[in-house]
Amino acid sequence: MRISMISAALVAALIGYGSTIALILSAAAALRASPAETASWVFAICLAMAIGSAWLSYAKRVPVVLAWSTPGAALIAATSGISMAEAVAAFVLCGALVMMTALLRPLGRAVAMIPDGVAAAMLAGVLLPFCLKGVAAAQALPSLVAAMAAVFLLVRLIHPTLAVLAAMAVGLAMAFASGAAHLPALVFVAPHPVFIVPQVRLDVLLGLGVPLYLVTMASQNLPGFAILRAAGYEPPVTASLGVTGGLSVVSGLFGAHPINMAAIIAALCLGEETHPDPKQRWKTGVVYGGLYVALAFLSPMILPLLADLPAALITALVALALLGPLMAALSGAFVPVATRFAAVVTLVVTASGVAAFGIGAAFWGLLAGLLVAALERVKRG
Repeated sequence: MRISMISAALVAALIGYGSTIALILSAAAALRASPAETASWVFAICLAMAIGSAWLSYAKRVPVVLAWSTPGAALIAATSGISMAEAVAAFVLCGALVMMTALLRPLGRAVAMIPDGVAAAMLAGVLLPFCLKGVAAAQALPSLVAAMAAVFLLVRLIHPTLAVLAAMAVGLAMAFASGAAHLPALVFVAPHPVFIVPQVRLDVLLGLGVPLYLVTMASQNLPGFAILRAAGYEPPVTASLGVTGGLSVVSGLFGAHPINMAAIIAALCLGEETHPDPKQRWKTGVVYGGLYVALAFLSPMILPLLADLPAALITALVALALLGPLMAALSGAFVPVATRFAAVVTLVVTASGVAAFGIGAAFWGLLAGLLVAALERVKRG
């Protein structure tokens, strides 16, 4: 075990956790989750990622790095009028659909038939409102948000993957120094997972569960597999979908939204600097899993610290963290010429936040985009 493998796994874990944990808190707030349910959410999702990463890496001898679905958390945070128990049913459905994708080829083919531009536009429509809120947050704490944005832009020029983490560090330092936040007593408290009985609502399953599945597959799992292929590995697709789907079902019952293949942070664990022998790099995935076990058990100490931060800081941090995914989604939405107008329709409907019959905007945006794409396909011939 080389020190370079440990350092690569540590950087990947800290970036993955620190840069988007605020988004999970926003999602939990949107579902009106209690503090105990929020803590259970973070504990369960960290533990699921740890088990999945370590097991897949060890069993397949491939450096598999899992993450929570950042776009999925944004989708959840954009919902309203949904209880935690109703969301849990959607989380479980999403995990089950991921498992079924591994087992049932027709389902995988159906997902593959959705035009890439339309799927990317739906994701962009989900992310855009959060980025816009970041600009508005500057009105509440102008100096703090401006400093975070400046550090983000400067660090991004040197090391893009550390930009959000650096912005968060500056925001925390300024918040505590100015008295806008206060350091709570850091006492270790053992995690207490909360089992949540799913409450099934058809409109929530359609409006949250199905879009969550599509976002997880299109914007997380597929790029994650592509990153492994680009590094010279044959990704264990069936095993990865089965394991992440199964773990998502179980962790979903404790409030966690689905886990999936990592893309950007996975690249940190796949290069020659991790280990010169590609056959040895799988050990990085095991170390990464061990680090997330530690983060799972430390989460009861971390969450009170984050909960005491000003709302504007959290909003700005979420906006900065989603700029990269938004850029990628917008790029993907408008590359295919044949579906550009359908992508525009999808983006506008999804970003509007409109809900009908209790079903959220992401579903209607996707449906509108597919309808426009189908009509244009008929016209072409």
